[in-house]
Amino acid sequence: MTMTITPRKPRNPLVAPSHFRRAGSHRPGGGALRQQSSRALRRELDQLARPKPSP
Repeated sequence: MTMTITPRKPRNPLVAPSHFRRAGSHRPGGGALRQQSSRALRRELDQLARPKPSP
């Protein structure tokens, strides 16, 4: 009695690297957007708090 083993189908070599890169949309994440808006708010508040020079 002889057993024949069929080789597995080869895996796609491009899938693993894409998983490591976390492939997806090219938009910043939620944390980055919150941080950006926080910085913008801080800049605005600093401009309002700064005394304006008198003419």
